[in-house]
Amino acid sequence: MPIERLTADTTGARVAEILARDGAVIVERLVPRAMMDRARAELEPYVQATAFGNDPFAGRHTRRTGGLLLRSPTCRELVMHPLALEATRASLTDASSFHLHLTQVIAIGPGEPGQTIHRDQWAFDFFPFPPGYEVQCNTIWAMNDFTAENGATRVIPGSNHYEDRREFTHADCEAAAMPVGSVIFYNGSVYHGGGANQSTDTRFGINITYARSWLRQEENQYLAVPHDVARTFPENLLRVMGYARGAYALGYVDDLRDPLEVLLGRKVTDDGLGDLAKANEKARAPLS
Repeated sequence: MPIERLTADTTGARVAEILARDGAVIVERLVPRAMMDRARAELEPYVQATAFGNDPFAGRHTRRTGGLLLRSPTCRELVMHPLALEATRASLTDASSFHLHLTQVIAIGPGEPGQTIHRDQWAFDFFPFPPGYEVQCNTIWAMNDFTAENGATRVIPGSNHYEDRREFTHADCEAAAMPVGSVIFYNGSVYHGGGANQSTDTRFGINITYARSWLRQEENQYLAVPHDVARTFPENLLRVMGYARGAYALGYVDDLRDPLEVLLGRKVTDDGLGDLAKANEKARAPLS
């Protein structure tokens, strides 16, 4: 079963529809090559300073560089890309809110074997979420062309409906080959893994993932971005980073203060999640 492909004029609702069915979908050429080149230039010194993985899962020929909000203005744009946020909101339909879960450049070097096929939601201590209950909406943006030879992400379309803890090989998967500037959306329950790089070039992808706000972030954004830098970010980005209540009464500070108010030292527009009725209303609201 091939991975379905959409054009850049698609909608978040359409992405979410295919994610619910297949667990993955590619949107081709969503951003221009120049944007990916800019991100790569901003991040290249950090990628080169990153050590290779120290186990087969992380990849002994793979560099995984995080902290992208601090290190790359372009990645801040990708995090807040309208289609990414719309698709996430449409996928996590009954969540009061969602937050940023992870930012990471994944640079798969030549000679890297295929990664173990897995589900990203296993990061939550292998908790057995009910079938059909999605907790993540994830993206990998192609910084250079993804091919079957250079380590394009491997996916099993439809495996979001499979039982948990299954084992697969790369022969069971489809390669998410896509041109630079494209993005693959995939949910936390789909089986996938980094491809084997049998080429002479490194495959560069930007992994940005989102999760329900009541789940702990994989990458701690509060420490990844110093407060003096975070205070320069737009309020909407800060809320996606996690400076907001995750639901009614989750994540407030001391005397029920909004975390964004504490960070910025001033009153802010309330996100509505400090009020139970508004939180319920927001969780059930259709995508706007």
